[in-house]
Amino acid sequence: MPIVNPQELFGDIDIYLLDQLLKGRLNPQMLLLDAGCGGGRNLTYFLKSGYEVYGVDQSNASIAHVRALAARLAPQLPADNFRVEAVEKMSFADATFDAVISSAVLHFASDESHWQTMVTEMWRVLRPGGIFFARLASTVGIEDQVKQIEDRRYHLPDGSDRLLVDEQMLSKTSAALGGELLDPFKTVVVHGMRSMSNWCLRKS
Repeated sequence: MPIVNPQELFGDIDIYLLDQLLKGRLNPQMLLLDAGCGGGRNLTYFLKSGYEVYGVDQSNASIAHVRALAARLAPQLPADNFRVEAVEKMSFADATFDAVISSAVLHFASDESHWQTMVTEMWRVLRPGGIFFARLASTVGIEDQVKQIEDRRYHLPDGSDRLLVDEQMLSKTSAALGGELLDPFKTVVVHGMRSMSNWCLRKS
């Protein structure tokens, strides 16, 4: 049996998104949106595996990079699947996607209202029964190491300014959306730098 290089197969996929794959929650029959896709670090496996992949990002350069990646790995996909758009104002119809990925995006919201608008928009384009996966910065485990700027915006030990959530906020938002929590909240604290939490819901 030939040895498969995981890097070639999966690219730089988020380890917790890979966890969703290993749990069998994502399959090639699903339409998948990466909302805030950047340069496509989470898309290599999906493009190689026959998924109908879409992506949005505000950066022209990022979308150009993702289109080039898709042209190489999945030439059957239209370039228009990848669009220069803000996550909070996407051009897709309601209930289009079976899965929406938001990896390291929501903490760039300017304030809590902006954050809520981004979440609501991603939820809008998700089909009933679909999966929403988010990885985002939080205060969990570093409450005494972050400095509040205003509202939910904080200065982090790594020198960045981010909108940070906590478990109470995510629980409240999950209930408001009517989403079913698929996994317990998981948080990884990068010592002395930041805290990253996972939020995975099924749309009822």
